[in-house]
Amino acid sequence: MTVTSRTPSVSGAPSAVPGIPSQPGLRERKKLKTRTAIRRAAYRLIAEQGYETTTIEQIAEAAEVSPSTVCRYFATKEDIVLTDAYDPVLEAALRDRPAGEPPLESLRIVMSEMLPAFLVSDEEEVRRRTRLVVEVPAVRARMTETMSDTARMLARVLAERSGRGADDLVVRVFVAAALGVLREVTLYWGEHGQKDDLPALVRQALDALEDGLTL
Repeated sequence: MTVTSRTPSVSGAPSAVPGIPSQPGLRERKKLKTRTAIRRAAYRLIAEQGYETTTIEQIAEAAEVSPSTVCRYFATKEDIVLTDAYDPVLEAALRDRPAGEPPLESLRIVMSEMLPAFLVSDEEEVRRRTRLVVEVPAVRARMTETMSDTARMLARVLAERSGRGADDLVVRVFVAAALGVLREVTLYWGEHGQKDDLPALVRQALDALEDGLTL
């Protein structure tokens, strides 16, 4: 999901957010430890020498793993920056909303609960990621590309809630509009120095969408 969008985040899964296990099993903890080492190494190297000059081999060496291990966890260098735990949490939270609730209201409530929790646990990562999305064209392009996964998830959930098909035109338009809001809020926040309250910006943008985007 954008607001910066598949695996757990650097600092681990925040237990305060519904849908993420507070005590993962041993195998998952080992995977999380490896992901964390890789991502911390990547962020450190990028801060020191820039995104373009940082290589997978350098990240692997700094994380004390092999390049093949890095590639097993992250398909591209951009994915090291972009992967997060938002999609499964968003899906679980939306499924928990009352069946008759308007989908835009469900999304507004869920985002209002999710974003503050993630910012408390991972604020610095969110800020770093957003800076890279704004500054590095390859990261921004990959963000747009990976949003298709979020789109399919949202379409599936909305189809189940509404009784429509996931490929229904209205469902597709709603998903495109909602993800467009999240993408543009992410870019706006990053381009304006990350000074505004991010959850408030999301609420403002969703309100504008609900009001028909009257200018």
